[in-house]
Amino acid sequence: MKRSHLAAVVVALIVVTLVAFWVGRRTAVPAEGTAGDGRTAAAVEPPPAAPSVWTCPMHPQVRLPSNEKCPICGMDLVPLAEETGHDHPRRLTMSETGRALAEVRTASVERRYVAHEVRMVGKVALDESRVKSITAWIAGRLERLFVDYTGVAVKKGDHMVVLYSPDLLTAQRELQQAAERARQRPDDRFGRVALQAAREKLRLWGLTDPQVAEIERADEPQDHVTIYAPAGGIVVHKNGFEGMYVDVGTPIYTIADLTRVWVHLDAYESDVQWLRLGQTVEFESESYPGERFEGRIAFVQPVLDERSRSVKVRVNVPNDDGRLKPGMFVRAVVRSKLGEGGVVEEGYLAGKWVCPMHPEEVADGPGDCPVCGMPIVTTESLGYAGGAASGPPLVVPATAPLRTGTRAVVYVEVEGTDEPTYEGREVVLGPRAGDDYVVKDGLAEGERVVVEGNFKIDSALQIRARPSMMSESGGGEEDDAPPPERTYEAPVAFRAGLAEVVSLYAEASERLAADDASGARMSLRALDRAAADLDAGALDAEALLAWERDRETIRAGVREATRGAGDLERQRRGFLALSEALPGLLRRWRPSLEAPLRRFHCPMAFDDRGADWFQLEERIANPYFGSAMLRCGEEVSVIPAGEER
Repeated sequence: MKRSHLAAVVVALIVVTLVAFWVGRRTAVPAEGTAGDGRTAAAVEPPPAAPSVWTCPMHPQVRLPSNEKCPICGMDLVPLAEETGHDHPRRLTMSETGRALAEVRTASVERRYVAHEVRMVGKVALDESRVKSITAWIAGRLERLFVDYTGVAVKKGDHMVVLYSPDLLTAQRELQQAAERARQRPDDRFGRVALQAAREKLRLWGLTDPQVAEIERADEPQDHVTIYAPAGGIVVHKNGFEGMYVDVGTPIYTIADLTRVWVHLDAYESDVQWLRLGQTVEFESESYPGERFEGRIAFVQPVLDERSRSVKVRVNVPNDDGRLKPGMFVRAVVRSKLGEGGVVEEGYLAGKWVCPMHPEEVADGPGDCPVCGMPIVTTESLGYAGGAASGPPLVVPATAPLRTGTRAVVYVEVEGTDEPTYEGREVVLGPRAGDDYVVKDGLAEGERVVVEGNFKIDSALQIRARPSMMSESGGGEEDDAPPPERTYEAPVAFRAGLAEVVSLYAEASERLAADDASGARMSLRALDRAAADLDAGALDAEALLAWERDRETIRAGVREATRGAGDLERQRRGFLALSEALPGLLRRWRPSLEAPLRRFHCPMAFDDRGADWFQLEERIANPYFGSAMLRCGEEVSVIPAGEER
């Protein structure tokens, strides 16, 4: 019994051991071999962890622990990507979803010619080089005026005036006596000299050679003389009257040759860089709507009108048919094609020679001007491209740069990254030509820059206290604070005048928000006049230069906003330029604001590029959308009243 009992126990232990071993094989995780489904252990991955922080692509300052709606705009939140690129503080990496929601779009930096239209207004004027004056060359009395009203057309040699002069009697007797002496003594050398002197004296008094010869043949002197027109043209002034006594040099008539006229145009300060001597100018007159006339720039005034911030441009225009009348109002346009280095491409002038004083005189080689005789110069010396094309400049779309007045920042797409990455870069911009900017430095051909969504990228960098368009260095605690922008000393009256400019800006904002195009136009023009009326004479040289730059920015924004009557879209684009310039102006000049000025931001303005504006009222009134989305936006900051800010 004992042996059989012991054998049963042993058998039971063996069975239990085998069962336990079999169960362990079924449930154990293999250490180094294959997993139960035949995969290697290394291929088994843990499930991804759920995002711990969610943010809004439109408002990066929103940070929430769960996937909810943005409390500001109501958009779906997206996972917050890990902060990367600390070695590149100007870089921002976002997910594909974030880029799609932010609607980031890029364009290539390329080389191509850019064209710009300079539009000007002006009036037709007399060609001063073709104006002649008929004056009294001898004292006397005007016995008869053959031309007795202005506007009469005369030809060279037409009789104009009959003049009585006692001095003329004496001179005629001298001539007749000298002629008689010369006939009696033909070998007398002194007699011949006296005769020639008597003839020349009468010629200098305005008598023609036939008149002198007739007096020499006559027996008795005449006490009247006829004055003839020295040139053909139109009598534009009549200064003399019959019976009037005149002295030597007294003007009697003014004659102008109208077969060529001048057109005086006003070019804004920012447009002078596009103008060159000899350029073709097209213009229309109110008298002949739809008909185009052409001329060439002959003179650009070297002095700027400080009040209007404009420069006078003179255009020489042929007028053989006489249809252009002095005083006519004209609208003109110059189309400039800009090449590399700022030279103007003008095909017909490539490799030519022109006269600096008479640019209409163009030659194929060196020589002298047929009009004034001075040596002609090459067109390259006047700023034109030479015989070989200068090449196209480097350009970017105008929506790519974010400008602060003193700096321009673009966001460049970084190549070779796993996720969309953008890097901020300061660039040096040249002139703007239509929808493009010329780039002088900071970019290379072929790079891709952000043209839509750049403001959102910049805002995200600002939220992270990283360098952006508003600051050259980040705002984190570990970084040094950026130096404050330079402020300028200005008289109290100047600061008060600037406060009036800001007040008119706020008034224009209110009228744009109310879709009042006419009222906004009036406010913007009043703003421009208020800025022009500021007395900057007490500013030092450096401050004056800074104000001139600010004044030009204001003028350009107002001009853009008021160029199209009733065009709210154009007005809002010009108003945007003023809004972008206003923060710098407030920091530099600290105007004496009478009430707090509130800064707002609308992320959806201008096709979701976003834009700021300033207003006095607390309640949002969006000037970029008006009644369509009047309350779209959020308050960003408040600028207190007074000067200390």
